Amino acid sequence: MKSGGKYSRKEFLTTIFLGSLMLPFLQYCGKKMKSMLLKITGTHHVLGHQLWAKDFPPFSEVIHTRYLIVGGGISGLSASRFFSQNNQNDYLLLEMESHLGGNSSNGQNKFSKFPLGAHYLPLPNKENTEIIDFLKECKIYLGDDETGEPVLDEYQMTFPQQERLFFKNAWQNDIVPQKGISPETQKELTRFFKIIDSFREKKDAQGKYWFSIPVQDSSREDEVLKFENILFKDWLAEQKFQSEELMWLLDYSCRDDYGLGIDYVSAWAGIHYFAGRKNNWSKKYKDQVFTWPEGNARLAKHFLKYTEGKHLTEHLVFEVKINDKVEVLSFDNVNKKTRKIIAEKVLFATPQFVNERILTRRRASSFHYVPWLLTTITLQNEFGGDEELAWDNVIYGSSGLGYIYDQHQNLDQILNEKVITYYRSFSSNDCKKARKKLYAMKEAELRSLVLEDLKKAHPLIEDFIIEMQFHKIGHAMIAPVPGQIFGEAAQSAKEPIDDKIFFAHSDLSGISIFEEAFYQGIRTAEKML
Repeated sequence: MKSGGKYSRKEFLTTIFLGSLMLPFLQYCGKKMKSMLLKITGTHHVLGHQLWAKDFPPFSEVIHTRYLIVGGGISGLSASRFFSQNNQNDYLLLEMESHLGGNSSNGQNKFSKFPLGAHYLPLPNKENTEIIDFLKECKIYLGDDETGEPVLDEYQMTFPQQERLFFKNAWQNDIVPQKGISPETQKELTRFFKIIDSFREKKDAQGKYWFSIPVQDSSREDEVLKFENILFKDWLAEQKFQSEELMWLLDYSCRDDYGLGIDYVSAWAGIHYFAGRKNNWSKKYKDQVFTWPEGNARLAKHFLKYTEGKHLTEHLVFEVKINDKVEVLSFDNVNKKTRKIIAEKVLFATPQFVNERILTRRRASSFHYVPWLLTTITLQNEFGGDEELAWDNVIYGSSGLGYIYDQHQNLDQILNEKVITYYRSFSSNDCKKARKKLYAMKEAELRSLVLEDLKKAHPLIEDFIIEMQFHKIGHAMIAPVPGQIFGEAAQSAKEPIDDKIFFAHSDLSGISIFEEAFYQGIRTAEKML
C-alpha cells in the first residue's frame, strides 16, 4: 500500500560502513493528554456486500452510452483518459464509493491532508513513456535540460530527510540496517544487491527484460517463469542467504509493496520488487520518489478532468446481460433507485472478487487479497522535540511498516500540530481470516495494536496524541503468491467476454502498484476501440 518498490543499493557499498553516524534517541517533554479522539473509517464494504443478496428495486431509468467503465480506481481513470485523448467521448464511469481514486484516495483534517492508501510514485523507467507523458501532463516532469536530463518539480519529490530506520535503539539514515552489523551480514547484503543488479539488466533473446514494468512486458521464458513457482524465502535459502538483517529488509520490502512477506510471495515477485525498477531515467533523482501530503490522491486528481460530467458515484453494478449490446443494472445508493445502462462495450476496472458476484462466468477463488490498516495520528507539535521527522520512518523488527510524516512536503514551517500515517498489512497465509479479524476490531483494540508497535521507537508517543483515525481496507491489494502473476487463472481472467466485456485491474497484473493499474487501463481501453 505504501506502493512502489523504491529501495535499491543506494550507494550501499560506500555507505554500509557508516553505521556509527546515528541520530540520538528521541526525548519528549510534552504534557500528557487526558483523552484522545478515536474513530474508524473504511471502504464502502457494507454496500459492496449487497451484491450477495442483490435485493435491489427494478430499474426506473435508462442511460445509453458507447463505452461503460465500471470502477473509478486508477485503472478506470486511466481508461477514461485514453478514451478522451483518442476522441472517444461517449463514455460513462460508475464508482461504488462516494469519490474516485480507489486506493489512491485521501482524507483531511484542519492540520493536513493525509493518504488513505498509496502515497508515493517512484520515478518511472525510461521505457515507461506513457507514464512519462502523464507526468508531463501533470506538470511534474517539466522537460529536459541541455544534457537530456529530465527536469522535475522538486516540490513534488521527497525532501531531506527521505527515510530513516530505528535500529538498535537509535535512528539511522536509510532503510538498510547499518549500525553494528557483522562482517557476514555485510557480505550477504553486498552479494544480494549484486545479484539484483544483474537481474535488473537481464534480457531474454527477444530483448525483453526478465523483470519489467508493466509486468505484461516481462520475459516469459522458462528460465524466468521458474521464479514464479517457488516462494521467495525458498529461493533465498537456495542462495544461502541467512542474515537476520537481510531477511528483515526483504520481508519488510515485500510487505511494503505486496502486503505479504517473504514466507508467502513468489520469488518472482520478491526479485521484481528490486529489479523491476531500472533507475535509468534520471541520474540526478533516481533515489527520490514523487510524494504529496495526500499521497497518490494527487495523481488521481489529475485524471478528474476526463470524468467531469461523465461519472456517477455511489453506484453499485449488480447485473449484466449481453444481447446486441450490453445491459447493465446499477443501484444508485443516494437516490435509492436502479438505473439500466445500455452500452456497446463495458470495461470492468474492478477487482475479480467483485466481478465474480456480477458475472456468472467469472471465478476469483485463486485471487487472494491482503487486508490493510492505516492509522492517521494527530500529535502535539512538541512530538519529537527539536528532531526533524523523516518522510518515511521505519522500525526494525516491527509488525507494522512504520509511518509517513504527512506534512513533510509542507513549505509552511509554522505548524501547530504534526500529522503522521501509520501503515500495517496483515501478512498471513489466510487473508480471509485476517480480513475478518480486522473488521471485527474496535477502537480500543486498534489503538493498542498501533501504539504497541510505535512505542518501540517512541515510548512516550501516547502523551502527545490528540486524535487517531483508523482506516480499514479489507481487500487492499492482490497477493502475489506463487502462480498468481503468470498462472492460468490470472491469464484467463484477462480474456474479454464475447468481445463486449473487457477487464482491467492491477490484480490481473498480480502486483498492486500505480504503474500496473495505469497500464491496465490504457492497454485494455485500446483493445476496446
